[in-house]
Formats: sequence, C-alpha cells, structure tokens
Amino acid sequence: MAITRRTFFKTAGSAAIASGFIPALSQNAWSQSSLALGSSKIDVLSDGNLRLPTDMKISGVPDDEVKAFYKKHDLPTGRREPPCNLTLVRDGERTILFDVGSGSNFFPSAGKLSEAMAAIDLDPSEVTHVLFTHAHPDHLWGLLDEFDDPMFPDAEFMISKPEWDYWIDPDTVNTIGEARQSFAAGALRNLKAIEDQITRFDFENEILPGIRAIDTSGHTPGHAAFEVRSGSESIVIVGDALTSQYFSFEKPNWPSASDQDPEKGIAARNSLLDQLASDKMQMVAYHIAYPGVGRVEKADGAYRFVAA
Repeated sequence: MAITRRTFFKTAGSAAIASGFIPALSQNAWSQSSLALGSSKIDVLSDGNLRLPTDMKISGVPDDEVKAFYKKHDLPTGRREPPCNLTLVRDGERTILFDVGSGSNFFPSAGKLSEAMAAIDLDPSEVTHVLFTHAHPDHLWGLLDEFDDPMFPDAEFMISKPEWDYWIDPDTVNTIGEARQSFAAGALRNLKAIEDQITRFDFENEILPGIRAIDTSGHTPGHAAFEVRSGSESIVIVGDALTSQYFSFEKPNWPSASDQDPEKGIAARNSLLDQLASDKMQMVAYHIAYPGVGRVEKADGAYRFVAA
C-alpha cells in the first residue's frame, strides 16, 4: 500500500492505539458504544472533550438559584469538561458522519476523531456523507487535516441554508461579537474549502433517505437536529440543542450563554424535548456524558434524561 498523507494519519492512529496511547478515552470505550437501528448500525465516536468555565452555561438566572441547582446535583463549580460525541450511521450503502469534531486548533483535549475512527478501522475516505448540525468550532474545525486537505475527500457535505448563509457571510466576523470572532473566521475558512461539495437543505424535509432535518435554530441561526429512521425505529441526533443532562432537561427555560439567540434556543429546546418525550424516541447528544445516548421523560413539570 502506498503511504499517502491520509494513510500516514490512519497508520499513526493505529500505532497509537496498539501502544495503548489513546487520549481522553480508551479503545474499549469507543468500541462498546454501538447500537442497532433497524438494519443500520450506529457508533458514537469521541472527539475528546472541551474545557470551559461554568459561567458559560447559564445567563440571566439569579445566582442563588444556580447555586442551589449545582448543589442539588453535586456539580463542580469550576471548569466544565463536556464531552464531544460524534454520531456515525452505516446502513450498508452509506456511511454518514454527523459533524466532524474540532481538529487540532481548538482545545488540546479535543480533536481526537482520527483516533476514534482508527479504533473501529474506519478510513476517512469511506465516509460518504457529512451532515452538520451547525458550524461552531467543535463541530466543524475537524474538516481539514494538518495539511489543510479535506479529511473526508469523497464525502458529500450538507448544512442548513440559514446556517450556511450566516457563516459564509464575510461580515459575520464584524457582527458576532468579539468573543466569537474566531468562530466566524474559522467557519468561513472551513466552509469555503468545501464550497463546491456542499448541499444546503431546508428544514423539515427528508434530506437523505430516512433522514429528516429538524429546525432547532437558536444556538446558532441555522442549527439542525436530525431524525434518523430505519424501519419502525428512529433516533434523533440533537447536536447542541440539548447540551447538559441537567440544565437542558430540568430547566429548559433557563437561557444558555452558549446560544446566540437565547429566546429561540429556549423555544427550540422545549419543542425538541416535548417531541422526544411524547414519541419516546432515542437520542444522541453531543455534550452529554459519553456516549450521550438515551431517552427523555417528562418529570416534575419539566423533563429528565434517562441514559440508555
């Protein structure tokens, strides 16, 4: 086999696994995170984790209420380290990856997708479709490798029309606010690299056979969740519409500081939670404790997450 840039990275990842060096999670954690959905197989792949201050989670809520909530659930009050759980769906014809992680330029604790794929012996060239929930760094910046080549050279990319329009606009970097200017610059750079390979979709349509795009805008202007159906079974990839197994479910009306439009984020969160609970649908969440798979139940006037 000829050694190309891509086979070099796959070989390097495999060597790291063989030597026992796998950042963030062990090979066992990756290999045990599979489930069947009808005739499809779903794997949850870890991209590592982020490292964020807790004040990024809640905004506009009295401190005493937030402190009481932290105490109730015995949550740490310092730095949070939310996981990054990517969903891979294989149906025998297509290999579909939802989001691509953060690559090497966001947090050193993240960007581990290549190791996760090596652990299940998946070459990036086998990915046929990449569907983006949104274009924040931890979901998009893994698009290009260390040589600025596309990580998934043979894939068709898909993103919602409003999400594309927002991030591809060169003026977004001037309007998004200083704290997120790097988000805008990185999104523009990465999306421009695949401009000729990306399809923009409308919400509430079946964008691929068995996959429906759900409008969950608020976290970003065109944030999408995806319902994946095989036969009579379905699962919803929620992206960042639900980001905490505690706050997002028990306090869905609390504004999230990570949402660009907190009010729309609240509306999207409540609508999605109601659908998941009413229809008893499985879900995969990007930032809930690995692997983020579970269901939603109504409880005490709100909701709770029940891990699978």
